[in-house]
Amino acid sequence: MNGRFPEDAYRRKVVSFDVPSACLGRPVTVRVFLPPGDADAEARRALPAVYAQDGQHVFQYGRAATLAHALIAEGVLRPFRLVGIEVNLATRLDEYHPEGRRNAAYRCFFFEELLPAAEARYPVPPSGLRRIAAGDSLGGTVSFDLALDRPDLFQGVISLSTAFVPALLRRLQATKTEAIRHLRVFQYVGTEETAVQTRLGTLDILAMNREGRRLLEANGVDVRYVERPGAHTWGAWQKILPESLRHFFGS
Repeated sequence: MNGRFPEDAYRRKVVSFDVPSACLGRPVTVRVFLPPGDADAEARRALPAVYAQDGQHVFQYGRAATLAHALIAEGVLRPFRLVGIEVNLATRLDEYHPEGRRNAAYRCFFFEELLPAAEARYPVPPSGLRRIAAGDSLGGTVSFDLALDRPDLFQGVISLSTAFVPALLRRLQATKTEAIRHLRVFQYVGTEETAVQTRLGTLDILAMNREGRRLLEANGVDVRYVERPGAHTWGAWQKILPESLRHFFGS
């Protein structure tokens, strides 16, 4: 024993399962990072959850489970679970973009199928910090949409170079302040993201984020805004992940 957790708790643990989806017409693989001390016998204890889009990339390129595990084991972060929702790259744009033809289906999947399946296995607390939506680029776009759809379910958003497309900006402009002023947002964007090549064309992600921040703060949202040198890549997002997690779970 080391005074905090059993020695075997220092071995990183990620489990996965499939969620059948009538909304999307396909099963969706979900990966869950279990924090140190969250042994099988204790897996039903209530812990906050970070629901991350582009789940396979968050774990592979972001090294999110490895980073979170080390920081929790060291006592830097309080325990939480990370739920990575794997994306089908062929339908990503249609599912994540607010005007995508499969966007309504994705949101149906998230609320009606994913949350019940995930939280039947791994419950969140009944109050306080319960759920955070997280995503990069268009994954950040849909994360904001989910939080705006059900602000009663979410307490925060981790936004990594979010594509604040016109449809999302319009929605933020139309949102009633009292509905989202409780949200906390960690918002990162790289200063090199001024001409990002995407399937939507060339986007000035930096300018988009500055406008997104303005609208969020106009609605009373608590925004921790970070601009640093960096491109629109997982290399930059991996570096900022620990800081984004400390913002919500720092001990």
